[in-house]
Amino acid sequence: MDAVSSRSAGNPSELAALVGDDTDELYDNAPCGNLATLPDGTIVRVNSTLLGWLGHTREELVGRRRFVDLLTVGGQVFHETHLAPLLRMRGEINGIALELRAADGTRLPVLVTATVKNGADGTPLVVRITIFDARERRAYEQELLRARRDAEGDRERLRGLVSGLQRSLLPVSLPAPAGLRTAGHYRMASPDEVGGDFYDLFPLSEGRWGFFLGDVCGKGVEAAAVTAAARYTLRAAAVYDPTPEAVLRNLNSVLYQEYRSQAHRHCTVVFGVLTPDATGWTATIAGGGHPPPLLLRPDGTAGYQHTTGGTLIGIIADPRLVTRTLRLDPGDTLVLYSDGLTDARTGGERYGSDALEAFARTLAPTDAPGALAAFAELLGTFEELDDDVALMALSVDRPGHGDSSRVPAPVPLQ
Repeated sequence: MDAVSSRSAGNPSELAALVGDDTDELYDNAPCGNLATLPDGTIVRVNSTLLGWLGHTREELVGRRRFVDLLTVGGQVFHETHLAPLLRMRGEINGIALELRAADGTRLPVLVTATVKNGADGTPLVVRITIFDARERRAYEQELLRARRDAEGDRERLRGLVSGLQRSLLPVSLPAPAGLRTAGHYRMASPDEVGGDFYDLFPLSEGRWGFFLGDVCGKGVEAAAVTAAARYTLRAAAVYDPTPEAVLRNLNSVLYQEYRSQAHRHCTVVFGVLTPDATGWTATIAGGGHPPPLLLRPDGTAGYQHTTGGTLIGIIADPRLVTRTLRLDPGDTLVLYSDGLTDARTGGERYGSDALEAFARTLAPTDAPGALAAFAELLGTFEELDDDVALMALSVDRPGHGDSSRVPAPVPLQ
C-alpha cells in the first residue's frame, strides 16, 4: 500500500477529496456513453465519451439531432417499432443491442439502457440513455460464430466419412436368387459414429446360398475394423465348409485370438445356409448369442425361430452354438434383425421381443420388401434409438408371383 493509500485508508473525507466530487466531470468522461433526450428524442445532453466514439461535436448533436438519427437504418426501424413503444409502456429498456452510425460512416455496436424521468404529475420530462461499447463483445460473438461454422463443417465432413465407412461394411445391394425376394435395411443410431452391425447374402456351390446378420460390440473405428473382419471371415469360411456351426467356430477362432488385447471385440451373429428343392427352400441356421429370426407365414401367423442358447462369438475358445433347420415354403418370409430394434425406447419403456413378435403378426402375409418397409417405418416411431439396427429379410415367391429377372434393390442406409 503506497503512502497516499495508507493516509486515506479508513478516512472517507480524504478518499472523497482524492477522487473528487465533480459529478459533471464524472458524467462527461465516464467509461460509457451518456446522453439525455426530450420525450420526442431530441438530444439535450451528451458526454465527451460518446462524442469521441462517434466523431461528432457537441454542437452538431445537442438541440439538432434525435437519438434515432444516430442509429443505422435497421436500428431506426427497430427503435420506432419496438424500443420507443416499449419505453413508453414500461419507462425503461435494458441491454438492447443496436448499432450507432459514426460521423465517418462506420458502425459502432453498442448495448443501450434507457430510463424515463417523469414529472410530479407523471408526465415524461427526459429520457436518460446509457450506451456501452460492444465492439469487443461483437468481435467475440463473431469469433464464436466462426468457430461454430467451422465445427459444423467438421461435423458434416465427419458424418460423410462415417456414412461412407458404414456403407463399406454393408453390401451395395442384396442379390435376388431365383424364387426368392430379398431386402436389407440399416438404421444408424447416430450419424457421428460408425456402428458394428453387418449382414450379407452370397452364393455357394450347388445352388445354395449363405446368409448372416451380426452385431459387433461397441462403436467407432475399432468396432468397424472387427465388423469388416467378421464379414469377410464368414464368407471365406463358408467356401471351405458351409456348415453353419463350422462357419461360426471359424469366426470365433479369429476373434478369440485378440481376446487379451485392448482391440478385442466380440459379436453376436446368425449364420444360415439356404438349400433349394422342388417346392421351396430349407434353411439351416446357427446362432451365436444373437436374437432369433422371425418367420412370417402366409396364413397370417408369425413367430420366433429360436437359436438362442448359444454363446457370444469371440468370448471363449470353445463356444456353445445352437443349430436348427426350418422349412421355407412359398409365401414364407424370414426376418433377421439386430438387438437395437428390441432395445429401442417407446413410451419410456424398452420395445422388447413380445412387442416385436406382435408387430410381425400384423404384417403376415407379406414378402421381404414389404416386411422391411414396415420395419423401417416402425423404427421412425421410436422415441429413442440407442443402437444401430440392421435388418435383412428373405421371402419365397408364391406361384405366379416370382420374377427371376428383377434387379436387386440397393440397401437403404439411414
